[in-house]
Amino acid sequence: MLKRILGRTGLEVSVIGFGGIPIQRISREESEKLIVEAYENGINFIDTARGYSVSEDYIGTALQNNNLRSMVILATKSPAKDYMTMKSEVETSLEMLRTNYIDLYQFHNVRNIEQLETIMGEDGAYKALEEAKENGKIGHIGITCHSADVLMEALKMDEFETIQFPYNYIENQGEPVFEQAAKQNVGIICMKPIAGGAIEKGELSIQYILDNQNITVAIPGMDCIDQVARNAAVGNDLQPITAEGLEILESIKKELGDHFCRRCGYCLPCPQGIDIPTLFSFEGYYLRYNMSEWPQGRYDNLQKHASDCIECGLCESKCPYNLPIRDMLKHVKETFGQ
Repeated sequence: MLKRILGRTGLEVSVIGFGGIPIQRISREESEKLIVEAYENGINFIDTARGYSVSEDYIGTALQNNNLRSMVILATKSPAKDYMTMKSEVETSLEMLRTNYIDLYQFHNVRNIEQLETIMGEDGAYKALEEAKENGKIGHIGITCHSADVLMEALKMDEFETIQFPYNYIENQGEPVFEQAAKQNVGIICMKPIAGGAIEKGELSIQYILDNQNITVAIPGMDCIDQVARNAAVGNDLQPITAEGLEILESIKKELGDHFCRRCGYCLPCPQGIDIPTLFSFEGYYLRYNMSEWPQGRYDNLQKHASDCIECGLCESKCPYNLPIRDMLKHVKETFGQ
């Protein structure tokens, strides 16, 4: 497997990583076989999160049972913003992952500048990760986000060793961020490499991503052996994407263009307080990841739902992709029941 250095962390990671979301829908035993298969196919980077229900637990079991912990680079993340919550989250991650050391701990989905400032404040969560690093519990500190503007601000602080952002042929709004991160020697982790399952030709999408030399590692989610084999094969014999491959991706992009949210956030704020990109993201997990319970629970816990839309159309006037957001929200309502 081709490897690249994860920025200033100095970690040498496989260009294909293991995304830990989809294993929530399979059994512990199945996930263990999957993780072993990934390692045997050259994948040495595993990314999970506190919020992925059983994912940390399953991964920890697989690594412990197969003596793989020292053989892989382990990353997880938490949405905690304050010091005490993050301090507790690190301990929970260590317990669930059955390890005394996590290579990379990330701030999960920092949504706006205010949250970023809270994290970096006197009693913010960054202080907890600094202490965990000093105490040898974590190795490096990163940040994940769906807003290019927020990541640009985070890079100005120069306190993060890695960034994680969506990137694929359809969602390429992060390229200026990647260029800046590369200048600062910040490692770049690509999430949503096949657009949450929307791009059927996943191997072509990963090829396209890894053609960008700024990208360190792409982390497709996998829930079956065949997916592991096909994704790993790209990194084991990486070839530049062909003109024909680009044409195929372009045709897919055109098919998705009218109804695919890039989560850029330009539609916000909604006068009714609806977090439009998050609603579309949860619907994507529900429909394209073949999951229901996890996104349904998170959707239900939101303060505002698609049913709160009054169809004022302000969001559509601000969307740079001219998406029919009001119609799309109606579909979300049908999917989740409110």
